[in-house]
Amino acid sequence: MPSRSSLSTAASRTPGVGNSNRFFWQWWRKQSPNQQDRYATLGPLVSVLLFLAAIIVAFWYLRNEELEREQESVKRDTEVVQQQIRMRMIESQEQLLRLAREISIKAVNSEQFMSQASDFVRARPEVISVAWTQADETVKATHSAMNLYLPAPQGLNLDPYASLSSYDPLRGVQAPQGAFRLAKERNQPVYSQPYINGLAARVIQIQVPLIDSTGFIGTLSAEYSLEALMRYMVPREIVSRHAMSLVQSGGEVLTSTVSTSAEGSAKPTFVHEVIVTPVGNGLILRGMGFRTSTNLVGNTLFWMVVALSALTVWTLVGTLRHMRRRAQIQKTLVQETNFRRAMENSMLTGMRTIDLEGRITYVNPAFCAMTGFAEEELIGCVPPYPYWPKDRLDEFNRMFQQELLGRSPTGGVEVVMQRRDLSQFDARMYVSPLIDSQGNQTGWMTSVTNITEAKRVRDQLTAAHERFTTVLEGLDAAVSVVSVQRGELLFANRSYRLWFGANPGAHSELTGGEFDPADLADGDESVDNFGNLPTQELTAAGVDARDIYMESAQKWFDVRARYIQWTDGHLAQMLIATDITARRQGEEAAARQAEKAQFTSRLITMGEMASTVAHELNQPLAAISNYCSGMVSRIKSGSIGNEGLIEALEKTSRQAQRAGQIIHRIRQFVKRSEPQRQPARARDIIEAVLELAGFEMRRRRVTLNSTIAQRLPTLMVDPILIEQVLLNLLKNAAEAIDSAQMPQSRRHVDLRVHLRKTEDQGEVVEFVVTDAGPGMKEEMSSRLFEAFHSSKAEGLGIGLSLCRSIIESHHGRIGAENIYNGSTVMGCKFTFTLPVDSSGAPDFSDSITPPSNDLLADNP
Repeated sequence: MPSRSSLSTAASRTPGVGNSNRFFWQWWRKQSPNQQDRYATLGPLVSVLLFLAAIIVAFWYLRNEELEREQESVKRDTEVVQQQIRMRMIESQEQLLRLAREISIKAVNSEQFMSQASDFVRARPEVISVAWTQADETVKATHSAMNLYLPAPQGLNLDPYASLSSYDPLRGVQAPQGAFRLAKERNQPVYSQPYINGLAARVIQIQVPLIDSTGFIGTLSAEYSLEALMRYMVPREIVSRHAMSLVQSGGEVLTSTVSTSAEGSAKPTFVHEVIVTPVGNGLILRGMGFRTSTNLVGNTLFWMVVALSALTVWTLVGTLRHMRRRAQIQKTLVQETNFRRAMENSMLTGMRTIDLEGRITYVNPAFCAMTGFAEEELIGCVPPYPYWPKDRLDEFNRMFQQELLGRSPTGGVEVVMQRRDLSQFDARMYVSPLIDSQGNQTGWMTSVTNITEAKRVRDQLTAAHERFTTVLEGLDAAVSVVSVQRGELLFANRSYRLWFGANPGAHSELTGGEFDPADLADGDESVDNFGNLPTQELTAAGVDARDIYMESAQKWFDVRARYIQWTDGHLAQMLIATDITARRQGEEAAARQAEKAQFTSRLITMGEMASTVAHELNQPLAAISNYCSGMVSRIKSGSIGNEGLIEALEKTSRQAQRAGQIIHRIRQFVKRSEPQRQPARARDIIEAVLELAGFEMRRRRVTLNSTIAQRLPTLMVDPILIEQVLLNLLKNAAEAIDSAQMPQSRRHVDLRVHLRKTEDQGEVVEFVVTDAGPGMKEEMSSRLFEAFHSSKAEGLGIGLSLCRSIIESHHGRIGAENIYNGSTVMGCKFTFTLPVDSSGAPDFSDSITPPSNDLLADNP
């Protein structure tokens, strides 16, 4: 504590002392020494009390300013959130009004509405659904968001259309219906009262009227989630400062940025409410601020100041004693700090110190727990130590001598130590010199780490790697890994080495030459140079599969390649090549057999029609014979002139041409050739089939009617194969009618060809063959297109199977079904479709003239 003389001297030597200080020191000199000592003792205490009073006044003043700023902040944040919600709602309302105008003028149909509604909902996470409601309150179309964040409780109706008639437990009225009727009456957008929809979410709904020239035709409604509005419209910085809630005019909280339990447990200090526009309907935005501290007396800062003031008084009293002990404590502290710093280098590692003679001077609890010996048993021990295994004393003695000489490996040494219960464990020891505060070495510090578990895991990983390598070596497929940057073969199994050796070029050839190592630039190996794609993106990509023929190995391979991250962290490409030569040869053989089956089917078909063809050829040949005989007789008698002779010769020529066309058509049909797709007109295919099928129809006294649509597009097909399918179906229909001895009224077959659009194939040309026969049995329908399964006693069962194979090879569909009149079968219908060639031009020729009943005129 300063003396009276020192205070006087300091005051006298202080330059620039004012009048107040001069009067003070004059008053101080007039006081007695005891009074001066008393005042000098009370001076620091008074200073502390004055400091405490100043802190209290300053705290009270700052607290009042803080409350005013907080009130203004709550008001400002509430108005900002109101503007955010208002602008968002007005923007959405304008979008709905534009969509409503397009619906009113019939510019948008249901599909277009769904597309625009999807875009509207996707851009606005607060919108749950958008619906197009007609005037009779039936929903014509609706779109709901798929990523609803509210879980649907059990028992609630998840139908998005149910919101229009949802009961509002908040108001006791049917809010959507009320808004719908107000929109109908006012002819302007109306917001509903808040209600709970079928997903247990508090929502409001806007009803935009749809008005055309006839008047009110419905509404366009959008359902807003109140919770989503608060989630997305309230900025995060405002949420972090204040609580925002949407409440009704009655004061009931609908949703809030804080949980209901948290909001109810603390009473807000500052509240500011504004009406949510343009919604209205009693929906209020409430901003709330909470005090973060208690009153003045209980304030933590106040008590800290009091405690610091008391500590200052106590410190003034104990300063002298502290100064006396400071030198001694500082010396002891340096020694303890050096020792503790060395011990704290490994908190969970066993620590042991020995002096220069090898005597143990310290062990930590971790070392005792590791070895099982107590601290009292180890302190003062000299070699051999009790944790040395008895069978390895010589080894430990050598290591101990190296430790004393400072020759222990810097990377540590692995040893086997023995516990008190004679069990052993693997450990790694690190030795470092122990230096005191004067810089002299006083011993050695040894840290011991138990590596038994780590070594076990390492051994297991090594064994697993060996097993994995054994499996890869035993695979029949070639497995290889090549570095993308260096082009180096990192791994190749036995099959790869057997087929290709250690050549990384075979890997590149199998992958189709995707990368050339010589073209790769040096640089960051975490980036693929030929695509500038990150390693993570490449390794996350799927497997690339393809079939490759290797000329050098004379084999087909199923190659699957993908990018991986190698053990060194660099990008690599792994390849698995499986020999599929036998499979490809089998597929080629199966294709050849299928081609033979198609040719055989055509021969069988023409064999069955041989008698009919012979009859068709007899007619023109007999006519030719008659014309020739008649001309010879009339020439001999001289009763024919040149005009009559020319007319007779022209008739003879037409009959010969007719016979030649029949033979040419049959030769084209049975001619064996490779399947060849080419642009073909449906009209040409059908004309050729009708010419051949007419023989069979006339022989069996069956009428063939055809209806062919105009402007059919061009097909990319093999015409002979499609003719084979269509002829087979027509012939089967005629046989079914004839074998069932159907009456003349039901002895007819209808062929209909038209253009149709399907969901899975797009535009197709559909061929429909309908007969009035007995139909097919139910047990036959499921196996109708199976190979070698036939309903005919003499049938081979390959006709319809080949038909299905031909149609499916053209990416078409084929099917059959019975035709019913009530429960009575009235016939059978076969249908097959062929996809349209998008590049082909429509066939603008007239439809084929349906064959008339005169097909029956020449029946034998």
